[in-house]
Amino acid sequence: MKEFFKWDRIDFIKEILGTFLMSFAINTFIVSQGLFNGGILGISELLRDFIVSAFHLHTTYDFSGIINFILNIPILLYAYNKISKVFFRRTLLSILLITIFLSIIPTTEYVVLDEKITYVLLGGIVAGIGTGLMLSASSSSGGMDIIGIAITSKNRNLSVGKIGFICNLLVFITCGITRSVDVMIYSIIYASIVMIVQERTHDQNVCTVAMIFTKNKPTKITNYIINELDRDATTWEAIGIHQNDKTYVCYVVLSRYELQLLERNIKEIDEEAFLVKNEDIRIRGNFNKRLVKD
Repeated sequence: MKEFFKWDRIDFIKEILGTFLMSFAINTFIVSQGLFNGGILGISELLRDFIVSAFHLHTTYDFSGIINFILNIPILLYAYNKISKVFFRRTLLSILLITIFLSIIPTTEYVVLDEKITYVLLGGIVAGIGTGLMLSASSSSGGMDIIGIAITSKNRNLSVGKIGFICNLLVFITCGITRSVDVMIYSIIYASIVMIVQERTHDQNVCTVAMIFTKNKPTKITNYIINELDRDATTWEAIGIHQNDKTYVCYVVLSRYELQLLERNIKEIDEEAFLVKNEDIRIRGNFNKRLVKD
């Protein structure tokens, strides 16, 4: 399985935890308040409500996950052909897990908290963490995440969360027409929180800068950056003022995920080196955001 999905243990845990948190947030906080998700899952929920209403069904079993899986099939085929076969396998597993979790986690029928906005906030935070963890493992919940990754790979100034939010507005407008403006507004607030938290959790979406200082020639460090991270770097010689000795500086721009790999291995690469980092910076121009890692 490790070779099939090309995951390490941490990414596999992110996948399981991410799909569970997303499903838990939906059934516990969102469905109980009559609110909707966006994207393909939101469309699945609208179809679920239509089926329940048309056939007069009375059940706590949420089959929107099954509808979501069916609707994702053509988008998954696009991911297989255009993005990455490994990404396709990971996303297929995500959708299967979400389908299972949405089916077995009971929807809450009673009100525990006093305010609906509290459910919206908690649901948005938990679901945002869940989707962010899936994206960090180079997987996705399918649907708009796949479309967002495809568009973002061509337009570096956008993000998966922003693309998803724009597309989700169509679902929410439908909610406003078929349900109420109240449902639409709360659903938009929920989607906004998911977008914000997701972007903060998705490590490949967060850009960072690292400066590495060492007394040794930085050949091993630059080789690691080029060969293992597939990034370029800038180096120069400097003078340490205290002892007036030669120091080498290496400057590199990375995603937060790549920075974590560099931090994890820096002492093995060069025991004399130390690293200074700056996270969540803004980059314009020809920087390759790698939202999917193989």
